[in-house]
Amino acid sequence: MRSFAIAASITALALGLNLGLTGPASAQSPIIIKFSHVVATDTPKGKASEKFKELAEKYTNGKVKVEVYPNSTLYKDKEELEALQLGSVQMLAPSNSKFGPLGIREFEVFDLPYILPDLKTLRKVTEGPLGAKLLKLLEPKGITGLAYWDNGFKQMSANKKLITPADYQGVKFRIQSSRVLQAQFKALGSLPQVMAFSEVYQALQTGVVDGQENTWSNIYTQKMHEVQKYITETNHGYIGYVVIVNKKFWDDLPADIRDQLSKAMKEATDFNNAQSQKENDDALAEIKKSGKSEIIKLTPEQDAAMRKAMEPVYKDAASRVGQPLIDEFQKEAKSATN
Repeated sequence: MRSFAIAASITALALGLNLGLTGPASAQSPIIIKFSHVVATDTPKGKASEKFKELAEKYTNGKVKVEVYPNSTLYKDKEELEALQLGSVQMLAPSNSKFGPLGIREFEVFDLPYILPDLKTLRKVTEGPLGAKLLKLLEPKGITGLAYWDNGFKQMSANKKLITPADYQGVKFRIQSSRVLQAQFKALGSLPQVMAFSEVYQALQTGVVDGQENTWSNIYTQKMHEVQKYITETNHGYIGYVVIVNKKFWDDLPADIRDQLSKAMKEATDFNNAQSQKENDDALAEIKKSGKSEIIKLTPEQDAAMRKAMEPVYKDAASRVGQPLIDEFQKEAKSATN
């Protein structure tokens, strides 16, 4: 019943917001692309979505109009993929974690702790045949994958110091909906709780959860550092996004429009990925300047202990993600460092 109610409300909203404008429109009307996302406008993803809007409208000479809805103003985490599949919104940029609940477990490989050690390895995956292979898995779900956008590497935060694996015992952590992330925190003895991104600040403020994991730019723009006493610089995991579009909508576009939008997406992707590291560096500097959170750096020995504590997560994930895919990621990581 809940799923039916969500679908009905999404359909009703679509009719109200976009009557007569879903899909390629007539020559008299611009083609409307609703681009919904859940983060702030002043994050890498927020800025890149605005860059895509600017370029898409420019390259199509106004034949396409992109409406960007940031900060969960249109749909929240749990609603947006269903909305895309229903055609109520045309474009999203969900994190890799969001595809597991949709039945495409392979994307959970991005959530494995320490599997992507640096940006060089990441680029080899997302810009190579392995990344393209993963995008193809979206098509049977009515989704076309257009690009991978970086957010950055994750840090741990809480109102207690997190230095050794033992420090995580009993800590309530907000997570995205991901079996891998559940296993990660259970391996540390924590209590993972799935929660929409838009609800995290209030949950931290009120003690519904004790901690969370995120990139510096997300922590800063969502003001999480104001309600967390400590942030441990772990770089243990990666948050990235897949820019996706409703497959029927995309396939029905005139070929020239699709080419122009692909060009705009390529440039917006380059823009996003160039911005990501800078924004994370700037956010870290601002968090330090605020003095509201103490930043903790682990010693090599402490880092090694964290990595060892999370080793069971790989075995847990292999049954869903597939050991061959994990092996391919690790092979890319090894070749990137040689």
